[in-house]
Amino acid sequence: MQHHGTAGSSGERPALSFSPLPAATTRVRRFIQERRTLPLPRVMVVFSAAGDTDKPGDAMSSSDSTEDDFRKAAAPAAILNPSKPVGSSLKAPEQEVGPFPEVIALNVGGSYFTTRLSTLRRCEDTMLAAMFSGRHYIPRDTDGRFFIDRDGAYFGDILNFLREGELPHRDRVRAVHKEAQYYSIGPLLDSLEDTQPLTGEKVRQAFLDLLPYYKDNLERIVEIAKLRAMQKKARFAKLKICVYKEEMPITPYERPLFNSLRFERSDSEAKLFEHHCEVDVSFGPWEAVADVYDLLHCIVGDLAERGIAAEQQCIGVCDKHLINHYYCKRPIYEFKITWW
Repeated sequence: MQHHGTAGSSGERPALSFSPLPAATTRVRRFIQERRTLPLPRVMVVFSAAGDTDKPGDAMSSSDSTEDDFRKAAAPAAILNPSKPVGSSLKAPEQEVGPFPEVIALNVGGSYFTTRLSTLRRCEDTMLAAMFSGRHYIPRDTDGRFFIDRDGAYFGDILNFLREGELPHRDRVRAVHKEAQYYSIGPLLDSLEDTQPLTGEKVRQAFLDLLPYYKDNLERIVEIAKLRAMQKKARFAKLKICVYKEEMPITPYERPLFNSLRFERSDSEAKLFEHHCEVDVSFGPWEAVADVYDLLHCIVGDLAERGIAAEQQCIGVCDKHLINHYYCKRPIYEFKITWW
């Protein structure tokens, strides 16, 4: 039986021979031996968004490769602090509080003004001086003007006083006084209160203080007129109002001393004259130089301040008989309140 192969005819199996490793395997062995002497790498935990974590690559590729093979570097991920929320790293822009320019552009309720910074700071302990002291934030409009959320109709009068001490016209005194109270400008308030019509208002209030029920009677007039107009579905309502200055009733001509305002009488005599006129509201009596027509002017003016149009006329006197020859004789006025 013949054997195929490279062996001789002696029939023995040929000895196995080992060929040297290829050069690439030698380089790999050297690379492994060198890595054993390197220090172990430090581990750093990196938090990344879900789904972005890459699978760790093998240190050695299964296929033959050279020393210059490298793994792709992972994309850098932000290191988050678990103790703080994500939004805490976003810092809000700082609010501007100064310093201010020398020329200030203002937007007061849609009215534009330009003035010097020193003018706004001229009076100490005012709202304007505090606003532009650099301690507070002042918003700006779209054009960069400093914005004050206030009606600017009378702000020009405020600036004129701060510039030159100029006071407004009499027709604007009340409105400017209100604005000066808002901005807490003490010198302007003192100056306005010494001019008309504010001085006259002080005198008028001193007179009205002699009538303790004046404000209550005004409320009664408004309520009664409103109720009657709604009941009758009318545009206006009429009321009877008694306005008398002297407490004593008017007496016959043969007893003129009883007409005196300071007439002294006993309690028993006073009860003889006590009565209520058949009217809706009564004003009086009072001791002052101001007469009945002055009080009527106050009533009509105060109703007008509330937007209520009122007209009045005398329609007679109270004819109620008291005692003997004494009658009331207090004047009765008809007030016409128009609602529209």
